Amino acid sequence: MSHAWLDEVKWTSDGLVPAVAQDADSGRILMMAWMNREALGLTAEKRVAVYYSRSRQKLWYKGESSGHEQLVEHIRLDCDADVVVLSVRQKGGIACHTGRESCFYRRLEGDQWVTTDPVIKDPKQIYGQ
Repeated sequence: MSHAWLDEVKWTSDGLVPAVAQDADSGRILMMAWMNREALGLTAEKRVAVYYSRSRQKLWYKGESSGHEQLVEHIRLDCDADVVVLSVRQKGGIACHTGRESCFYRRLEGDQWVTTDPVIKDPKQIYGQ
């Protein structure tokens, strides 16, 4: 598979691009993470989400410790070529490390953030912390 298409992505000075994971059926935004060139290339090849962990400075295969893989149906690049959107099928229905469906589980109501989504599975059961 040729990776010439990766040259069209506008990478940050750190060599990264923001990647938004969106549920293929509902359209709900599940999470945002970063990808480097290798992660995006692997994601396209394997059709599973591979991100780049800035804190660990290494590739991060979504679900490698939780089992909550993201199977990728489509990859889109925005008009400025600086954001990627992955249309995914979320295994286990949990994308967030807090045990929720989405990382975007808080909504601004008035002047405070309100938690709107329940924990589906206790993170201690997922990660054994």
